[in-house]
Amino acid sequence: MCYTINIFMPTTRQDIAKQVRKAREEKGLTQAEVAQKAELTLNYYAMIERAEVNVSTDKLAKICKALEITIKI
Repeated sequence: MCYTINIFMPTTRQDIAKQVRKAREEKGLTQAEVAQKAELTLNYYAMIERAEVNVSTDKLAKICKALEITIKI
């Protein structure tokens, strides 16, 4: 299944968190697996999914690569 994260302004960190979590769950991956593939700590990745941090575009790109999804801006 091809999954795309759509980012249109204004997009809140809550919107990004929901889309990242949905993509991860659809791929059947754990937070730990995605964090490792994206070269992030598990704690930081979990904070992204809980919308506790503003994720940088660089880190979001790493997450998308780990999940094998694209970002549509």
